[in-house]
Amino acid sequence: MDPKYSVLPQGIQPDESSPEWLSKGDNTWELIAATMVGLQSVPGLVILYGSMVKKKWAVNSAFMGLYAFASVLICWVLWAHRMAFGTHLMPIIGKPEQAMAQNYLLSKYSHYNIPTADYVFYQFAFAAITVILLGGSLLGRMNFYAWMIFVPLWVTFSYTFGAYSIWGSGFLQPIIDFSGGYVIHLSSGVAGFTAAYWVGPRHSHDRQHFPPNNIIHMLGGAGFLWMGWTGFNGGSPLASNLITSLAIFNTHICTATSLLVWLSMDMIFYNKSSVIGAVQGMITGLVCITPGAGIVESWAAILMGISSGSIPWFTMMVLHKKSSFFQKVDDTLGVFHTHAVAGLLGGILSGIFAKPKLLRMFYGSDKYGPGFLYSIIDGDIKRGLRQMVYQLLGAAFITIWNVVATSLICIFISKVVELRLHEDDLEIGDDAVHGEEAYALWGDGERDPPRFNRTPKIPSFCRRHGTSH
Repeated sequence: MDPKYSVLPQGIQPDESSPEWLSKGDNTWELIAATMVGLQSVPGLVILYGSMVKKKWAVNSAFMGLYAFASVLICWVLWAHRMAFGTHLMPIIGKPEQAMAQNYLLSKYSHYNIPTADYVFYQFAFAAITVILLGGSLLGRMNFYAWMIFVPLWVTFSYTFGAYSIWGSGFLQPIIDFSGGYVIHLSSGVAGFTAAYWVGPRHSHDRQHFPPNNIIHMLGGAGFLWMGWTGFNGGSPLASNLITSLAIFNTHICTATSLLVWLSMDMIFYNKSSVIGAVQGMITGLVCITPGAGIVESWAAILMGISSGSIPWFTMMVLHKKSSFFQKVDDTLGVFHTHAVAGLLGGILSGIFAKPKLLRMFYGSDKYGPGFLYSIIDGDIKRGLRQMVYQLLGAAFITIWNVVATSLICIFISKVVELRLHEDDLEIGDDAVHGEEAYALWGDGERDPPRFNRTPKIPSFCRRHGTSH
């Protein structure tokens, strides 16, 4: 044993499995954070989606999330992780390579005191939740076989490009995006809305009447999502440090503020305290604080919460209902408003409120920022304006790339299988798609008791029908 380590307790002395560079505290926290992000998807969004939709779509909606989680993991380790964070290939993408070699996974990640395996798993959880969030726009009508093809294609040709451009070695590195306001939320919101256009609307009756089948379970899924955001934003520093603590604190006060503002707006204008509305306000708060969680002060986090509880509320509850453009596209859970609008809002506000000292502590350099507000205070307004230009440029790139890439993917899939289920299957729901139903009870208006010994029928994806939008 090296004499310099002889004074350390035996439990923290370096050895073959704990090299000198490894911080057991940072390693432990990062694994916990990554697991918390995973729990946001499974079971968080699985429960949320399965309970927030009409009863006949509960199984299909939950299963879309579960399938995506497993599918993204395999894609991520085989090629996608290195496309997003690997060797430079182009300004918008890295080389597709596997991320499973022991020498790679157990090596030190960059200048951090954690193994690369931690980072691969953490970023996988980000990629998985992004495509599951996107799926919220498509619930209640997308052909599951089309979804099975869509997930790996979208992660490969859309998500990795945004991640590399902003977080990897791409051309948008100067953008402030602490934990994915652009890479994850703006991306999922825009892509979900675009995919919803190509897939087409739900059954006309479902679009008019789509009540949640279990609000209590919906709140349980929402709880996983909220508490899991502790790891979502708290894991981004890749260490257990001061920025981690601030990020977690800001995340929760912004979310609480946003929920209360959205609830207040519902009560003022609709005279009802909507539980679904409160969940939407919770989500917009979580999304809005994400790009700036650890680099803004707490008073700014509250202002961001006020903004995220009011502006997305307006776009969803007022603008959406008056705009023929929004009415043409059936975005089932309003993902465009809760993620694209809130993510864009958070990115812009982060560019305004980012504090120079916190930016330096997080990024380890002075090339980011300052936030526009602090550039005015410091008399260096040109740098603040430059940062705002980067924030807007990043938003434009993510938006355009996701519209184009998602459209091309949907067009390609439509040549292979139908994007939208057949009308007969849309009337029935889960039993037609999976041969399973969410509840074993019968007698609440369903067509007939479950049929366990049914004659096999030709799957709807095998029948060719024209698509409609």
